[in-house]
Formats: sequence, structure tokens, C-alpha cells
Amino acid sequence: MKEILQELERRREIARLGGGQARIDAQHARGKLTARERIDIFLDEGSFEEFDMFVEHRSTDFGMDKSKIAGDGVVTGWGTVNGRTVFVFAKDFTVFGGSLSEAHAEKITKVQDMALKNRAPIIGIYDAGGARIQEGVAALGGYAEVFQRNVLASGVIPQISIIMGPCAGGDVYSPAMTDFIFMVRDTSYMFVTGPDVVKTVTNETVTSEQLGGASVHTTKSSIADAAYDNDVDTLLQVRRFIDFLPQSNTATVPEIECYQSVTEADNSLDTLIPANANKPYDIKELILKVADEGDFFEIQESFAKNIVCGFGRIEGATVGFVANQPMVLAGVLDSDASRKAARFVRFCDCFNIPIVTFVDVPGFLPGTAQEYGGLIKHGAKLLFAYAEATVPKLTVITRKAFGGAYDVMASKHLRGDLNYAWPTAQIAVMGAKGAVEIIFRKDIADPEKIAAHTKMYEDRFLSPFVAAERGYIDEVIMPHSTRRRLAQGLRMLRNKDLTNPWKKHDNIPL
Repeated sequence: MKEILQELERRREIARLGGGQARIDAQHARGKLTARERIDIFLDEGSFEEFDMFVEHRSTDFGMDKSKIAGDGVVTGWGTVNGRTVFVFAKDFTVFGGSLSEAHAEKITKVQDMALKNRAPIIGIYDAGGARIQEGVAALGGYAEVFQRNVLASGVIPQISIIMGPCAGGDVYSPAMTDFIFMVRDTSYMFVTGPDVVKTVTNETVTSEQLGGASVHTTKSSIADAAYDNDVDTLLQVRRFIDFLPQSNTATVPEIECYQSVTEADNSLDTLIPANANKPYDIKELILKVADEGDFFEIQESFAKNIVCGFGRIEGATVGFVANQPMVLAGVLDSDASRKAARFVRFCDCFNIPIVTFVDVPGFLPGTAQEYGGLIKHGAKLLFAYAEATVPKLTVITRKAFGGAYDVMASKHLRGDLNYAWPTAQIAVMGAKGAVEIIFRKDIADPEKIAAHTKMYEDRFLSPFVAAERGYIDEVIMPHSTRRRLAQGLRMLRNKDLTNPWKKHDNIPL
């Protein structure tokens, strides 16, 4: 018996070394951790239970039968993050460059199936070079099996991808179908085809960083939701992030103890809006003062900065925040902002996370670039997302809500549950200057008449009371009471029950 146990331990030690000490040293020299080190940091200490440690590939072509390593380039299993169950797989770059084989894919699909059955989040840690060329179509088939499970799990359990090294070819499509993607600056890359192929086909000379680094995917492509400086920081931030998410689409949102009062007035909010209607202010100041302890996890902070999306808590329970940002493009909605917010709103709706929307929007961005780029369809995505959502929706109009953008931003007409406005709110088809120049076109040459008309228009329409008279605004509230009113509203809406008509699935304007 003793010899059998020693043999087991010997095999485990070999498997834990992956591609061997020399390759582990090379991984560390690049400033990267190994797959097992990443899992150890990410999961609660001692909680990891590994599956399929001894699986090997079955390929015999190109001398592969003489090169077999236990685990076959991916570490899979489950553990806990702050006591809550999660499933995880981590690509091991020290074994065949983390490339995907048929056996490698089977390990991933097993853990995907277990996550779905047990209704718990799944986290994929990527550091790999794509399909294992020696296996040909068997590797491609393995990718498709993984992709199919990504689709089936979508909207059922949270799926998170952490890119911690190269990620190319088939390896980018699975993360693309997950809910959130996090990257590491300077050491992680995502691209369908690498720099060498790009050079051959298009004659462009680019580096991996220029083609698909974290700076590209967090600011230009919007593929990644956030990037951090190193492996450890990234893993710790994702641990923090997971605390905001429910286990599945049938679980309640997580709640933690809340120590901050929701009844205490924050008088600083009464002076947040500048006297000059065209002067910007930072909407994040409002979010941080409404969220418990100022704890706010922003999504896609570096992309489409004219809208802010992210998770916080009110009275200990997770909420999703969406807010126009007057500091950037005056908070206008454009194609990028609409897509960013629409995806976030749909995620919240999938997982029963209430949505709090702060509105200060002068309209949609005009111009040929936007129209040619499909602003109509992209704007419709946000409209569709809010209209489709059945979770509690609370809206506060802080200043401007002009034109169609007023409708889109979780208005009462899109089944908003509680729609509040500050006294500084201006709700109208457009700003006073533009409206007056259209309505009183014949007086445009007379500055005095135009000034009088503008004053009349501002008094009549640029206030929250016209909308309140019609019931489109439930109440005009004092800014200092915003946190209290939202907390009360969320409490009242806890048992909200609303379902959309049956359908196989919707057809959102993609």
C-alpha cells in the first residue's frame, strides 16, 4: 500500500511541474505566473479541487506519441472565492505552449458542463498559442465543443475570461462569447491572426502589442473590460469583481453587511450641478456617493468614456449603475456608448441585478461619421436593452434629458419602475436655443425677441415639472436625498415580478 501511495504522489509531483522546471523558469522570466500559481492566488487558500490531472493527448502523428505530459496543457477544477463556489480552467503555457488538443478540449468541456449543472460561475485563464497543429481537425472540433457550451451557458451562469498571455486563433472566440474579459498590460494579447500572418497577407508591420494588446482592447476595440499591471493584481481584482455577481440566473444577488447609513443626507450633492447648464461635472462623484462605502467596480472605463457602467452596492446588495458622463462629449450618446451600455444592461437583466440610471444627456451625437457607422442601429441596441429588461429599473435625471435620448435612458415609457428628477432637470425635445430657432424662425433676425422666446421656452419646458405633471417623472427629489430614495425604492422592488411574452429568443438589432 505504501508503495502505491508513493507512486501516486510521484505522479502528482510530475504533473504539477507541467512542462518542467526550465519552462517554469522561462515563464517567470517573462513576468508571468504558471497556471497553478494563478489558480492558487485566485481561489481561497486550500479550496482547489483538481480534475483530470493525469489526462494525456492521444495523438501519434509527427512524433507526438513520444511527447506526452500529464494534464496536457490545461489545469481544471473547482474551488471557492470568498466562500462561494466557482469552476476554473487555466491554460498551461509550459506544456506545448498551452495549445489546444482534443484531450485538452475535453478537460475544458467537462468543467463547463459541471459549472452549468451546478449553476456556478466559470472562469477561464488564458495563456496559449491556439490549436495544436499536429492534431489538425481534432483540435478544431475541440474548439467548437467549447464554443457550443459557451453559448448554452450564456445568460445562465456568469462566464469570465482572464487573458494572461498570448491568446490567438480559436482561443479568442471562447472569451469573446463570455460575459467579461480582463487582460494584463504588456504581457497579454488577443488576435485572430498574429503579426506574422498580418505581414504576409496585408504587408502591415505590427507588434503583438499594437495588434492586440491590452491598450488596444480596452480603448479601441472594446473587447476587454479592464486591464491591470501584472498577474497578481489582475487575479485579485477579478476576485473582488466576482463578489458582485450572483451564482446564476436563478440565484439572488449577493449581499454583504452594509455599514453606511442610507438615511443620512449628503448635502454636497445639492451643489453638484453647476449654475451654467453647459458646464461639465463628474457623474462618478454621484455614483461614489450613492454606492455603499464608495465601492464601485467600473466596466470598460477606458472605452466610450461618455457613459459610465459598473457595479456597486446599495444597502449591501449589488446594483448596476449606468450614467451619462458630462465630462466627456457633454455626455452625448454615440455608437460606442450605446453598445457599451446595452451589453451591460443586458448582463444585469440576465442575472437579476437591479439597474440604477443617472441621466444627463443632450441627445445623440450628430455627424456623417456616426450615421455612416450605424448610429441608428447601435442606439437601438440600448433602447432595446432597456425596454427588454424586467429587473428593477430606477432612473434619476440630474440635468439634461433631450430628444430621443430621454426615451432611451430608462424612461418611464420603457417600463421604468421609479423615475426621479432633480430640480435641475431639463426634459425637452431639445435645448432652448435650437428649439426657439425652429419654432420662431421668422424672428431670428431680432435678438431681443429671440431672447424673450428663449426665456419663455426655458421657463415652460426646461424643468422637470412638465414631465411630472404627466406622470413621466414619479417625483422631483432633492439631490441630497438620492441615496435614501434609491435604497427605499430597491427595497420596495425586491419582489418585482414581470415577464415578457414567450419567445424562442429576441432579435436584438446586432
